[in-house]
Amino acid sequence: MTSLPRIRPFMQVDVFSARPFHGNPVAVVLDGTGVSEERMQALARWTNLSETTFVLPPTNDEADYSLRIFTSQAELPFAGHPTLGTARAWLEAGGTPRRAGRIVQECAAGLVTVRHQDEDLAFAAPPRIRHGALDDAYLGRIMTAFGITRGQVLAHQWVDNGPGWAVVQLATAREVLDLEPELSLIPDAMVGAIGAHPAGGRYRYEMRTFAPGAGVLEDPACGSMSAGIAQWLTADGAAPAAYRVSQGSRVGRDASTAVVAEADGTVWVGGDTTVLIRGTITL
Repeated sequence: MTSLPRIRPFMQVDVFSARPFHGNPVAVVLDGTGVSEERMQALARWTNLSETTFVLPPTNDEADYSLRIFTSQAELPFAGHPTLGTARAWLEAGGTPRRAGRIVQECAAGLVTVRHQDEDLAFAAPPRIRHGALDDAYLGRIMTAFGITRGQVLAHQWVDNGPGWAVVQLATAREVLDLEPELSLIPDAMVGAIGAHPAGGRYRYEMRTFAPGAGVLEDPACGSMSAGIAQWLTADGAAPAAYRVSQGSRVGRDASTAVVAEADGTVWVGGDTTVLIRGTITL
C-alpha cells in the first residue's frame, strides 16, 4: 500500500574515491516503506544520478535489509556502487548487522554479502547470470560504436550479474581512455572496455562503462562490472588474485576499485565510501 508523503532519512554517498566529489554518488532513502514503484522511479529520475536506492525491511531471515535500486530509467536487480554506498549509509544511520563484520543485502538478484572492517567495505560478487564470448553480430555493433577494429580486441565476454554487462578487452589503458563511443549506435547496450596499465603502477587496469540502456551514458565507477570482469579474468588465470582498477577520468572523476579473488572463487570488490549529504527527504 502506498503511503502519503512523509519525511524520511536520506543520505548521499560518494563511492570508490578517497577524494570527495570524485567517486560515483548514490542517493539513499533509508526508509522506503510504503513508497510506490512509480515514486521511486520518479525520485531516481529527479536525482539524475547513476542510481538511487531504497532501503526496506528484509523478507529473508538471513538479510539485514532489502534494497531496491533504480537508474533514471529503470530498476536494476543488482549494482555495485549502490550496494557499497547503501551499506555505508545504513551503518552510519545506526544499522547493526546480524553478524559482526558482515552485512547481508537482499535484492532482486538474491542475497549479497558486504563485509566491513572499520571503514573498509567490500561486496561478494554475485553469480553471473550470463557469461561466455559475445556473438559476432553484437561484438560488431560494439566495435563500430567504439570506433575500433577486430585486431584491437584481445578478448570479449558477457559479465552479466544483473544489469546486462558485456565487455571488450583492449591491449592498453591508453586505448580505453581514447575511446570516443557513438552510443546512438548501441542505444540499449550495457557495455564496457578494459585495458592494462603499464606494469609496476598502482593500477592493473583502466575501465570505462557505458550504459545507454539504463540512461547512463558513462558511469564514473562501476562495481558490478568490476565484479563480473574479475570473475572472468581471475578464473581464467588472466589476472592476479588482487589488483586495482582506475575509472572515471574521462568524466572528471578519480575512482579506484579494489578486487580480491579468494582461493574458493569468491571475488570481493571494495572501495572508499564517504557520506557527503545527510538529511531528510519528503517522499
